[in-house]
Amino acid sequence: MTDHNDYYYEGIGRNGYAASTTGDERIPSYYIGKYHKYEARKVVEDFDLSYNIGTCVTYCLRSKRKHSDGGVQDIKKAIAHLEFELERLKKCNS
Repeated sequence: MTDHNDYYYEGIGRNGYAASTTGDERIPSYYIGKYHKYEARKVVEDFDLSYNIGTCVTYCLRSKRKHSDGGVQDIKKAIAHLEFELERLKKCNS
């Protein structure tokens, strides 16, 4: 099992969460960018993405940071959400 403490920034509270750009300590560090500290959820919101595309993006952004499999699990999940979105679009356009 992955020790999620490996993913939290040092010096943050005992709850094991990194401070986000708004100071929200509920956001795990694998959802916060390394250099500019962008939160995945805010990127998705700013681009006004659909649920499936937004979920795909968040899986891609965290892919090498949450699990020890090099990102394989999250990439598979991202692909699944792209397929869900394609199905939704096909229904909307038919």
